[in-house]
Amino acid sequence: MSTPSSQTPAQPPAQTPDNGKTIAILSYITWIGWVIALVMHNGAKTKLGAFHLRQTLGLWIFSIIAGIVFGIVATILAMILPILAVIVYFAFMVVMVYLWIMGLLAAVKAEEKPMPFIGEKIQSLLKSVFTV
Repeated sequence: MSTPSSQTPAQPPAQTPDNGKTIAILSYITWIGWVIALVMHNGAKTKLGAFHLRQTLGLWIFSIIAGIVFGIVATILAMILPILAVIVYFAFMVVMVYLWIMGLLAAVKAEEKPMPFIGEKIQSLLKSVFTV
């Protein structure tokens, strides 16, 4: 039997790369996820993946430095007014979680949107890291 010329055999859908979306999302999931994303990025470099690897690395560095500073401030405040130390520490943690969520949401949406407050600075400081 022959098939009519107007019908073509069904072809599987074209495989489209995610253009770095997986790498971008993985980079926000703990240090292990970041390392896995880095290894994946080295195998298939994308602009989106590089952007979010830089954002996440910058967030980790910022959180360590800010954590030390806020730890010192909280220790001093704890000697003066302990409840104020708790409030400062809580505020710091809320800001860190907010930045992480904003970065993760941009990765999920496959956007190169910098995190509020620090994202632009991170991109300029780490512009030569994870190039495409």
